[in-house]
Amino acid sequence: MDYQQLFSLKGKTALVTGGGRGLGKAMAEALAQAGANVVIADMDEGTAKQSAEELKAHQVKTLGLKLDVTLEDEVKSCINEIVSDFGAIDILVNNAGICQKITVEEQSLEDWKKTMDVNVNGVFLLSKYAGKVMKENGGGSVINVASMSSFIANTEAQCAYNASKAAVAMMTKCLASEWAPYNIRVNAIAPGYMKTEMTKPIFAPGGELAHVLDLVPMKRLGEPHELGGLAIYLASDASTFATGSTFIVDGGYTIW
Repeated sequence: MDYQQLFSLKGKTALVTGGGRGLGKAMAEALAQAGANVVIADMDEGTAKQSAEELKAHQVKTLGLKLDVTLEDEVKSCINEIVSDFGAIDILVNNAGICQKITVEEQSLEDWKKTMDVNVNGVFLLSKYAGKVMKENGGGSVINVASMSSFIANTEAQCAYNASKAAVAMMTKCLASEWAPYNIRVNAIAPGYMKTEMTKPIFAPGGELAHVLDLVPMKRLGEPHELGGLAIYLASDASTFATGSTFIVDGGYTIW
């Protein structure tokens, strides 16, 4: 068995939503290093194009697109453009998401719906239309980004986020069940507290969430690159018997 070949993504095309920065960008980088052509779709078109341009250093074909994952017409247009330019979509990483830290009594219905629209409906729409392409082409891999909050209630108030990520974990199982006959595998990555440019200040000493590190057995935040290896595994032929699973990467937070 050639294990290096199993992990190779050469000739594959991956779509990463919310890939302009943070965790999405790190996973896009990992997929490109493994040989995949990468399309980065992000609300911020400039960031999407810049990040896609940086990935060309890995000698792969890239594209940066503006995409609002909550708009069905934009999703369909995005999928059609990728198929037209790349010929297929082999890997979908549903990374786009938002988190609003608002108590239930202070959260408006509009804010609740916004979280569900991005985190749940966005995953549904991208999976639906990319899944059709994968079905026509004989298979593929969908990687949803859930959260450790799919399984636990955080110490801070974020009910809508937690509920939405629990939905992503269940949607992962449902899609995996429906699409197993078509060689489409669907799994999820569930990160814990991760260090990104956006989150770094709130976890720094004196920050509003500095205390949560006491609840992490490893006593540190995760680094974005620590999701890259798992993304490659789930996207590649190394994981051909894995589907319907959610892989928690949280430094041990959910042990307790």
